[in-house]
Amino acid sequence: MRHCGPVAHDLQPRPFTVDVGEEVLDDLRERLRRTRWPEQVPGVGWDHGADLSVVRRLCEHWATAYDWRAAEARLNAHPQVLVAIDGVDVHALHVRGQGPAPVPVLMVHGWPGSVWEFMDVIGPLTDPASYGGDPADAVDLVVPSLPGFGFSSAPRERGWSATRIADALDTLMRGLGYDGYVAQGGDWGANVSSLLGARHPETCRALHVTMPLASPPADPSPETERWVAAMKDFGERERGYSAVQSTKPDSLTLAQHDSPAGLAAWVLEKFHGWSDLGGRDLLDVYVVDDLCSNLMLYWATGATPSAARIYLESRNDPTDRARPPVTVPTGVAHFPAEPFAAPREVSETRYPIDTWTEMDAGGHFAAMEAPDALVTDLRAFLRRHRERVLA
Repeated sequence: MRHCGPVAHDLQPRPFTVDVGEEVLDDLRERLRRTRWPEQVPGVGWDHGADLSVVRRLCEHWATAYDWRAAEARLNAHPQVLVAIDGVDVHALHVRGQGPAPVPVLMVHGWPGSVWEFMDVIGPLTDPASYGGDPADAVDLVVPSLPGFGFSSAPRERGWSATRIADALDTLMRGLGYDGYVAQGGDWGANVSSLLGARHPETCRALHVTMPLASPPADPSPETERWVAAMKDFGERERGYSAVQSTKPDSLTLAQHDSPAGLAAWVLEKFHGWSDLGGRDLLDVYVVDDLCSNLMLYWATGATPSAARIYLESRNDPTDRARPPVTVPTGVAHFPAEPFAAPREVSETRYPIDTWTEMDAGGHFAAMEAPDALVTDLRAFLRRHRERVLA
């Protein structure tokens, strides 16, 4: 459900419960059943974009077998709040740690992800003893929906770049009572978290990312030059989505806002291209219900148009483009199939790298692809910086 007309500048958290109307679900199923499927050149698979045979399989499941109420109950098993910040209602899961001195952690998603990405890490991070871990590793976990995404309301004015979002999330953490915390994220979550580490080091006291973002130095090594060339080639083949969303997003998102199959095609193509599939079928690597639940946080909330605008707003923000230096200890979990991460030599020009872990498997959606590995690396990083964060 969407929330319009937030109370401006009121940091008092208001309890929130997900409750999507049955009429929304009925309409979704009808739209999926009435999809006008285009023909695709035989044998192209994912070469021309989304493999429509895979998208069709998911949409058939979405329309006939997927249980949103089970997903809704899973979300509602965790305490959730809305906090009015700068004219936007910011939604967040706020799960207290079950341990003697939990470290506050802000965990930030990106596009085309959502808070659903983190469902498999919330329990192990907040209640490690129940998962065979040490209660001393417990964290207080705050998982926000970025403004314009999911159950956060859509900004009603221009200017909501990653920089402005970072400032809002720092306000969120202070509103929830935290004087110090660790920011963690990938995709736009890595961008926002990095900006927190650059702009708010007094509260964001350490940073953990899966996608470090930095520009190459003026005198790059041969290895960095190879990375620059590879990224140029990748951009020519794979960045069409970004070009559209950073220039004319409203021309694109009307179709996705109207057609759940169109939304699924646009999003699944990214899951296919950015994940560690190893030649496997996308629907064999991910739980299909998880893919549907992630889509639901765009479809049921009507968030597709406002979420896409983060590309345009950040493209127009000079602070975003400048990538200001981070001044807090930074841990990097480098997953092998993450296509956007800067290599260590480049990352060290922006971040004070404290730990850098080469992960065995996983890609862009690390919390969904390799939740255990992500939890293990984040825990180890938090142990190093517990005193600094809690001081």
